[in-house]
Amino acid sequence: MSTMGPSTGAGGLKRRLGVSDAVMIGLGSMIGAGIFAAFAPAADAAGSGLLLALALAAIVAYCNATASARLAARYPESGGTYVYGRARLGDFWGWLAGWAFVVGKTASCAAMALTFGLYVWPDQAHAVAVAAVVALTALGCGGVRRGASATRAAVVVVLAVLAAVVTACLSSGAADLARLDLGADTSVGGTLQAAGLLFFAFAGYARIATLGEEVRDPARTIPRAVPLALGITLVVYAAVAVGVLAVLGPYRLAGSAAPLADAVRAAGVPGLAPVVRAGAAVATLGSLLALLLGVSRTTLAMARDRHLPHALAAVHPRSRVPRRAELAVGAVVALLAATADVRGAIGFSSFGVLAYYAVACASAWTLTPGEGRPPRYVPLVGLAGCGALALALPAVSVMSGAAVLALGAAVHGVRKAPADSAR
Repeated sequence: MSTMGPSTGAGGLKRRLGVSDAVMIGLGSMIGAGIFAAFAPAADAAGSGLLLALALAAIVAYCNATASARLAARYPESGGTYVYGRARLGDFWGWLAGWAFVVGKTASCAAMALTFGLYVWPDQAHAVAVAAVVALTALGCGGVRRGASATRAAVVVVLAVLAAVVTACLSSGAADLARLDLGADTSVGGTLQAAGLLFFAFAGYARIATLGEEVRDPARTIPRAVPLALGITLVVYAAVAVGVLAVLGPYRLAGSAAPLADAVRAAGVPGLAPVVRAGAAVATLGSLLALLLGVSRTTLAMARDRHLPHALAAVHPRSRVPRRAELAVGAVVALLAATADVRGAIGFSSFGVLAYYAVACASAWTLTPGEGRPPRYVPLVGLAGCGALALALPAVSVMSGAAVLALGAAVHGVRKAPADSAR
């Protein structure tokens, strides 16, 4: 397969994004998801081992990000691991990765939309979520630079709010650093499960890879943007986790529906709580926008190869964005947002994303030194970590995720059988 892929030809996308644009899209995906949606269920699983789980999730994310960045630099096309898996492992593994990504991240989009609805208008969360999906789908159809600019603004607002939360917590008399210590409640299973849930939050660097066909000089931009976005996110997560844990402790954090707002109240700054809620709304919108962009690009790639309806492969001649794919993804997400449950969607999405990155790490293992192969331990640790974290998720997430992967494998088999018999 060519290492360049489509660019600005009749069927290609336009390369508009630089390093800062790509970093901001990654940050918009990661910071909005994790800070406001994953900490409480992760604390419920890990107890006092939450920071250990965060470190474990970061290690697995780093290995997966490094593998993905090397692959994306070699295959700078829309589709991410769907493209890498097909090129390095064969059609089936690429298909399974694309299937896992589209299904898992569609659920994640619904979770983000519902989180926005719950912060803005809890009594009408589903209606608000659907309205948000419709508005952001329309924004994405206007062009990827417009979407990147909106994500950049959202990230700046959210980082300012989170800085205020950390400052309020750590400067408060209610903060007690002894609450950060590991206790007798820390277990291997609980820590792994929490790391799997937190990985849901780190996985936003996939947006950079799936937008590879719209990045300028991808061989240079992607390997720089991915670790930058991941490193900034880890620093932010660690700071917020330390601040919130120091004030609330792991058990109050686990039982909180809005942990950051509860933390500033406990820190004696209740006036900051409405600002936190507004920041959460902005964060989830930024995350949702970046997720919609990523899922639509993988849909585009799969439609080009006729693994999804070929009509979705069309690129608008003026805006150079895949409007049909974006509209189709937006319609499915809006339907899920009208009916889904937030916490269940997080676990289901985590399983699908971990399966996706397992294929990415296996693909990176096959790279040669001349193709930019990462150190051998990187894809090995990433692959083992994905498997361990996926199997440690709540049983309902594991069973439903495995069932969806089996369905994807069956669909591939049914589609492939006529082609094999015609040979």
